[in-house]
Amino acid sequence: MKIRVAVLFGGRSAEHEISLQSARNIIKALDKERYEVTLIAIDREGAWYLNEESEPLLNAENPQLIALNKIGDPVSLIPGHQSGVLIAQNSDRLLPAVDVIFPVLHGPYGEDGSIQGLAKLANVPCVGSDVLGSAIGMDKDVSKRLLRDAGIPVAGHIALRKSDLSQDILNEVEEKFGFPVYVKPANMGSSVGVVRVKHKQELLEAVEHAFQYDAKILIEEEIIGRELECSVLGNDDPSASAVGEIIGEESFYSYEKKYIDEDGVKLQIPADLDSAIVQKIQAISIAAFKALEVRGMARVDMFLDARGCVYVNEINTIPGFTEISMYPKLWQASGLSAAELINQLIDLALSEHQQQSSLKLTGR
Repeated sequence: MKIRVAVLFGGRSAEHEISLQSARNIIKALDKERYEVTLIAIDREGAWYLNEESEPLLNAENPQLIALNKIGDPVSLIPGHQSGVLIAQNSDRLLPAVDVIFPVLHGPYGEDGSIQGLAKLANVPCVGSDVLGSAIGMDKDVSKRLLRDAGIPVAGHIALRKSDLSQDILNEVEEKFGFPVYVKPANMGSSVGVVRVKHKQELLEAVEHAFQYDAKILIEEEIIGRELECSVLGNDDPSASAVGEIIGEESFYSYEKKYIDEDGVKLQIPADLDSAIVQKIQAISIAAFKALEVRGMARVDMFLDARGCVYVNEINTIPGFTEISMYPKLWQASGLSAAELINQLIDLALSEHQQQSSLKLTGR
């Protein structure tokens, strides 16, 4: 019997279009002999649509124009005695239950524990991290503090909310880090809302810009070094992929370079590194994965400075699966095809759910 996989894509995040690109590749790579695929499109307002049409995306070949094809019936996932139950909202008709959810939802309302919590309430396996790992990985401030406590080097930063903003704070940034610094939303990915600030007079404008995307932001020192990424796969005994390097002309890996402009940045896979450095980066990636309670998958972004010191920049618990995304490319370079990578991710989700379901729920 085929495994019924519900692929959730779109969502309310600023990374909506990235999700569509990722979902397109995951849907294409799913083994149709092994899986029965249910497509659930989530629009920008958060409405769910059962999208079983042959073309779930509009302008699928154009990253700048890609959009949801919202022609399916509104649908909901509901908790109950039977796991994975979907209901058609217009008719209250129960649909065939799904065996596992594959959330392809980058950023808030998908990568932050929201969907994972819903899946847990509905008692259905979910690919990737659970509520805790997702929430920790999404919050750059909390994740950096936990990494630091685990002895994993991170860039110095100041986290603040609007109520914390003052001239004294801005002066502290200059005294503590100097310039340039990076200003970024605490709970956003794909370089959305990120500004590299070269001079103090630009700082307030960058801070106000970042506050448009999140209620908490980070002001972070700049680390001069090579920008490296490593993919991690597993639950209790995770593995690390080959290491890749991002080589670009811009000062940071922008949204456009990551997902739209294939010629805007060069990806060196594998990176030109000594084997000892590769092993060090892989070990740090796995250590970060474990320290942040991540499960299933993650892409770990790092800097390597001239002294050979490795700093973890951030961890992505639902990394991109677009044509130019590092996570699948690194596993491909490590000998794992897209189809086999997805098989392993689904198997890990089913195994994790089985393990969690075996735990006692009472004190007796």
